[in-house]
Amino acid sequence: MVESPERNDGLPGTAESYWIATSPETGFPSLDGDGRVDVTVIGGGIAGITTAFLLKKGGLTVALIDADRIATGATGHTTAKVTSLHRLIYTDLIDRLGEEKARQYADANQAGIETIASNVLEYDIPCSFERKPAYTYAESEESRDLVAAEADAARSLGLPAAFTEDVPLPGRAHGAVVVENQAQFHPRNYLLLLAGHLPGEGSYVFEMTRAVDLEEQAGGVAVKTDRGTLSTDYAVLATHYPIYDRPGAYFARMRPSRSYALGLRINEPFPDGIFINAAGPVHSWRSQPAGDGDLVIVGGAAHDTGTVTDTRAHYRSVESYARSVYPVRSVDYHWSAQDYITADRVPYIGRLAEGHDRIFVATGFGKWGMAAGTVAGMILADLIRGRTNPWAEVFDPSRFREQPEYPDRVRKRLQAAGGPFEVDADRIDREVAAIPPGEGKVVEVDGQMVAIFRDGGGGITTLDPTCMHMGCTVAWNNAEKSWDCPCHGSRYDAFGKVLGSPTVRDLRGKKVVRR
Repeated sequence: MVESPERNDGLPGTAESYWIATSPETGFPSLDGDGRVDVTVIGGGIAGITTAFLLKKGGLTVALIDADRIATGATGHTTAKVTSLHRLIYTDLIDRLGEEKARQYADANQAGIETIASNVLEYDIPCSFERKPAYTYAESEESRDLVAAEADAARSLGLPAAFTEDVPLPGRAHGAVVVENQAQFHPRNYLLLLAGHLPGEGSYVFEMTRAVDLEEQAGGVAVKTDRGTLSTDYAVLATHYPIYDRPGAYFARMRPSRSYALGLRINEPFPDGIFINAAGPVHSWRSQPAGDGDLVIVGGAAHDTGTVTDTRAHYRSVESYARSVYPVRSVDYHWSAQDYITADRVPYIGRLAEGHDRIFVATGFGKWGMAAGTVAGMILADLIRGRTNPWAEVFDPSRFREQPEYPDRVRKRLQAAGGPFEVDADRIDREVAAIPPGEGKVVEVDGQMVAIFRDGGGGITTLDPTCMHMGCTVAWNNAEKSWDCPCHGSRYDAFGKVLGSPTVRDLRGKKVVRR
């Protein structure tokens, strides 16, 4: 993911994901003209790469395309826990979906772990893959009963789960559910090797190639990009949020959430395990071998995307919490991630919608995308090849029958977006003067909304803040130097260029005409 320029956020450590900072840069070519393959996979994260890898392994020709460089989006900003223990979920799944579907969910995620382990062994991938116990721990006596119930629920579904009083983190814990034989790894080092097996024999990886639309045709799909069109029998939307969401109304079924991570060094050994608290604000912990000792990755401070302007405060909150638990020697990295959380906390993996049998989707991993993203590749590879998959039912996107419609006001707002902006000169100058260099703000002037970014040299960029996905108003994110949409999570850099889906179009400029 390419972040905005001039990202000088005043926070400790390098403003970069550890995974991206410590893995090779990729240089796959862009699409150049039209072409044809059996399957086009849009999105180069763990779900997309795994799907493409398994399809090629199964004898199909595949084109994997990414608007940026592969494995630099959500997958490049994960904490990279590979586990089937997703905080507290199994009691809830059993209550709402029944034991059969809850077991499918558990079995699928376990299979995702073992598939990664098998690939690491078979292809000798140097990705720091390690088996670890996973803990969901109670930070208060009130959440102890929830943790104990989760241990019972997980164990009833066949997971190697137990309740334990021994939580090897500093401070007082009130017990935990622990699942043995889970894992952690370096996700980019793992995925870049898998992706390296894709080109050749009629298959391709195309980077810096943005899919802008899909056209369903008799017997296939035309994937339209900014660099040509790919004709394909099947298309897979693995873009984190599907860029083509009208048939499935995904805009009404997920919410975007941002969270924050620090890579830090502590003055004592980190315990064996991966950890997350059971209730309240998220506190997530793991370690990573980093040459001269372990890097400890701590995360949390989640909020709905586009609802917070001072995102730097969330990094500071994570740092303050970490220092309350461990003697922190240094903060080496800081980064943030965006995830989508579905209405029932289960990812959507399968056909895009009823009647759309040639377009498939993988989305809504809810901050647990490493095992589940691998599962997505396994399910989609089976469905495309006409095979039965034992876990497809629980993840089926068509489990929600209602089909919300795009409201008319959205079309009207997008048609009106952009254009000249005639304002009082003194008023716009006052607004600009109040914005520090390197910062942005959405303001209302003479009844019109305008997004203003003031760069470090004093230059001004004025934009229409209307998100080009569905017409919501974006908000400034001061840590990442981006404009973020609170409705569906589209993100733009400071100058309005697309950073992340669902949008595929840049924000429109707003020319200031002084009267």
